[in-house]
Amino acid sequence: MEKSTMTLTRKIQLLIDVPAHEQKKMWEKLHRYQNRCFRAANFIVSHLYVQEMIKDFFYLTEDIRYKLADAGKDGMGMFNRSKTNTTARMVFDRFKGEIPTDILGSLNNTIQSAFSKNKADYWQGTKSLRNFKKDIPIPLPVKCISRMRYDPEKKAFCFNMFAVPVKTYLGKDFSDKRLLMERLLRGDIKLCTSQVQLKAGKIFWLAVFEFEKEDHLLKPEIIAEASLSLEHPIVAKANNVRINIGSKEEFLYRRLAIQARQKRVQNGIAYARSGKGAKRKQKALYKTDNLESRYVSHRLHLYSRQLIDFCIRQQAGTLILKNQEDKIGIAREQEFVLRNWSYYELQAKIRYKAEKAGIELIIG
Repeated sequence: MEKSTMTLTRKIQLLIDVPAHEQKKMWEKLHRYQNRCFRAANFIVSHLYVQEMIKDFFYLTEDIRYKLADAGKDGMGMFNRSKTNTTARMVFDRFKGEIPTDILGSLNNTIQSAFSKNKADYWQGTKSLRNFKKDIPIPLPVKCISRMRYDPEKKAFCFNMFAVPVKTYLGKDFSDKRLLMERLLRGDIKLCTSQVQLKAGKIFWLAVFEFEKEDHLLKPEIIAEASLSLEHPIVAKANNVRINIGSKEEFLYRRLAIQARQKRVQNGIAYARSGKGAKRKQKALYKTDNLESRYVSHRLHLYSRQLIDFCIRQQAGTLILKNQEDKIGIAREQEFVLRNWSYYELQAKIRYKAEKAGIELIIG
């Protein structure tokens, strides 16, 4: 049976909401948690790999039991507890008192799930064992969040995570982050286990929201067909109605203009007045940082939204993206097209919005 709910992840910047003289202690706490997660993750994945490889250690005697199960429940089992609990207990004992066990438990479940999914690739040699780095995100279970509220004086959503008071910084929010937070406080949607990322002296909350799919009067027998072309980002038709969404001139002109501007700024850096080293020379370059990616993301979001709205108006319960493998093959052969057209990102945005609206997506 198809699930009636779906999850959505949003990246929200957080600020530590304590006086300046107390912030250092809070930062040390978060960095300690991140370091323990980094070490625990590598311990867990190493133990999981060894457990699975035991049955391939052909030089062990026949008396060695090799079934990865609890000996109390299976006579051939070799563990004194359940398989999931082996790695959990290992990191609990190793980092006891240094990090909340809720974080380690969530980390263990995530790694166990990912390991089981990729296990076949590990044995075939098509994928290497994952190596976790020091900037690993910190799992944030729901029970580690408390006192979620909106503070009108600070004009921010405030809460405690790991007993650290924080507040959201949404800035000029042109997305749905504020709306999602308001719906969360009203109880319209549910918050799931999320993550906290420490990056470049900033804190980002990778919040995972769960909500009901949109309910539209769709008919599965009505099929909408769409193709991602070079002349128009999307060409769609349903019920003998055809629309073109976007155009080559509109999308590419602005993107190429941004690239040309970036190139001019880079070429002009050598002649810029210095005074404070590289930072002063590259000041103009910082202003255009991520300008192209933000523009592309916004346009593709708009195009995919228009496509799904068209399907809803036509009551199409099925959406087929036609001849995508052929188009992607053509794009690979033409470097200019592959660099500037963003097929995969547009497909991803269409897939997410189709799932949210309850439309079945088929990629041909």
